[in-house]
Amino acid sequence: MVPAGGPGGMALPASPPARVFAQLGPTAPAPAPALERGGGCGGPPPPREVHVSGSAELSAGPDRARVCVRLGSRKAAAAAARGSVARRLEYIAQSARRRGVPEENMTITEDFSRLENTYQMEAEVCIIFSDFGKMQNVCNLLIEKLGTSVTISPPHFYHSPEAVDTLRRQVCVAAVGNTRRKAQEVCRLFGQSLGKPLLIREEETKEWGGHIDSPLPNASDSLTMQERIQNATVYASCRVFAVFEIKGKENRRNKLL
Repeated sequence: MVPAGGPGGMALPASPPARVFAQLGPTAPAPAPALERGGGCGGPPPPREVHVSGSAELSAGPDRARVCVRLGSRKAAAAAARGSVARRLEYIAQSARRRGVPEENMTITEDFSRLENTYQMEAEVCIIFSDFGKMQNVCNLLIEKLGTSVTISPPHFYHSPEAVDTLRRQVCVAAVGNTRRKAQEVCRLFGQSLGKPLLIREEETKEWGGHIDSPLPNASDSLTMQERIQNATVYASCRVFAVFEIKGKENRRNKLL
C-alpha cells in the first residue's frame, strides 16, 4: 500500500479528539461482611477499567494501471487491411509479454468493416500493468517503433479489490494499536499497569478519494503521471472504542526498562 506521493501505508494527521474514561475505584458498594450475608466468602471485587476511543487514518496509492492502444488500417484489399493491423497487434503483445505482462492482462478487440470500395480494420489492445515502470517502458517503445500508426491513451490508475481490502484491515489494526497506546498512557499517569482488553468495538469507518476501477469523469489528458496517481489515491479512517482492565500498580522495573 502506498500513501499519497510514495509507497507504503502511512498515518495521516490525527482525527478529532478521543474520549477517555478511567474507573480506578470500585464500581459498586463494598461487599457486606460475611456474617451479615449469612456466611461464606465475599465475591471478587468489581474490575477496574479504562475506557478509551481512538482512531487512525491511512492512504494507499493505486496498484493497477490500464493503457489502451488503438490502431487501424484502410486498404483496397481486405487481406492487406487485416495483415497491416495483425502485424502491429503481434508486436504490441510481444512487447508487453517480454516485460512480464501475463496474457490474461491483455484484451484485444477487433472491428472489420467495408467503406465504399475499401476495407477498414480497427483494433484496440488494453493492457493492465501492476508495475508502472514497465508500463512506461512499453509505452515509450511503442511510440518509438510504431509512431503515429497507433494511439496510446493516458494511463488510468485504480485499485484492485485486494488492495482496498488490505487498506481497510490496516487502518482498523492501526486504530486499535493507537487506542491501546492511549490506554497505556492513561494508566501510567496514575501509576497503574494496563491489563487485557475486555471489549474492542469498531465504531466508524470512512473511505474517500480514489476510484476502484472506473475512469474519472472528464479527466484531463494534460495531467502528469504523478497527478493521475495522486487523484487515484484512496484514503480510509477508522474509529474504535475499547475497554481494558487495569491490573494494579505499575512495575517500576518495567517502567525503567
